[in-house]
Amino acid sequence: MSEVFDRSFTQQEPIPEEAIERAVAVMRHGRLHRYNRVPGERSETELLEQEFAVSVGAKYCLAVASCGYAISCALRSMGVRHGQPVLMNAFTLAPVPGAVASVGANPILVETTDGLVIDFDDLKAKIRRTNARVVLLSHMRGHICDMDELMRICSSEGIAVIEDCAHTMGAKWNGVPSGRHGVLACYSTQTYKHINSGEGGLITTDDAELMAKAVVHSGSYMHFDKHLAAPSKEFFRDASEQVPNCSGRMDNLRAALLRPQLKALPAQCAAWNERYFEVEAILQSASAIRIIERPEKEEFVGSSIQFMLPGFTAEEMAEAVSECAARGVELKWFGRNEPVGFTSRYVNWKYFDRQNCPRTDEVLATLLDMRLPLTFLPSDCRKIANIIVDAVSRIEDGRTIRKGGADV
Repeated sequence: MSEVFDRSFTQQEPIPEEAIERAVAVMRHGRLHRYNRVPGERSETELLEQEFAVSVGAKYCLAVASCGYAISCALRSMGVRHGQPVLMNAFTLAPVPGAVASVGANPILVETTDGLVIDFDDLKAKIRRTNARVVLLSHMRGHICDMDELMRICSSEGIAVIEDCAHTMGAKWNGVPSGRHGVLACYSTQTYKHINSGEGGLITTDDAELMAKAVVHSGSYMHFDKHLAAPSKEFFRDASEQVPNCSGRMDNLRAALLRPQLKALPAQCAAWNERYFEVEAILQSASAIRIIERPEKEEFVGSSIQFMLPGFTAEEMAEAVSECAARGVELKWFGRNEPVGFTSRYVNWKYFDRQNCPRTDEVLATLLDMRLPLTFLPSDCRKIANIIVDAVSRIEDGRTIRKGGADV
């Protein structure tokens, strides 16, 4: 009988006891709103902002309701307006183009390489064609492009970069924390990300004027003095009256849950990578499977793994997903025609003009994705990988047999 895996791919680790204690303390005193504090008190939210800014080496940080909100807030703060083009990865998740659409801007999709990062040649062509002034760069599924080259391209063209670091909190490029290359960076604290508050987001920057605008956009109600990681008051003189309030603040309860997790993040990242390499080593043994290569300068966080089945047809891809699911292994296939769960692709986002990205289509056609929650043991990861290899090998063997029969 074929081996079966029986653990959940969506079960997260328990919230740390220190975080639970902090959250209970917030509930006991009842001051959940970030600006509701007694004299001399520092709220959990402003302390989180200060601690996160220090952790990535940024001057300023703002905690908000979600990463999607963080991106839309960053775009508004950059002055992106209705109808303006915003260049972005064709391979990303729906909240990213959704954030662009929420400010009335026009997403312009840039092709994806087989390393799952933005295609520089297509980027340069679309900068020239569209006269876009902003690139919204998603480090999709934790894959970081050559940030030195990306910034060289954008700087030479006067392009501002906003980094979507939803999948790269704790990662680095050439020793620089993810999010520290662009003018603004947005991070996620949604349940399936690297620190968990259910929903939540963080914005970082070194630009005082941009952060002042972001703080007002988020709903500061003139409480500029109740921030530890925001600019001084003079930067708010114009913003306080000219920037619209689009309330999306984080509350003290979620911040209380996040602060202890932030301290533990380096150890958590190491644990994810241990699991990643357990799976990778076994998948590499299968001739039908291609692992996505990682550049030497990339220090990634292996909270998920992506691999391709080159040459597989759509029917064979669906069979691989189905066979693994029957044995308890949940794979996401980005090449499906219809969205499933959190997985969709650019052809499913019909709220902006249809665009064709044939290279991205080719990449996604055989791309599979799998979460690696820290509730899995390394032995679980080996079991999962062996199931995938077995399922894929069976399909490959069946193809060989069918081909041989056709040749007789």
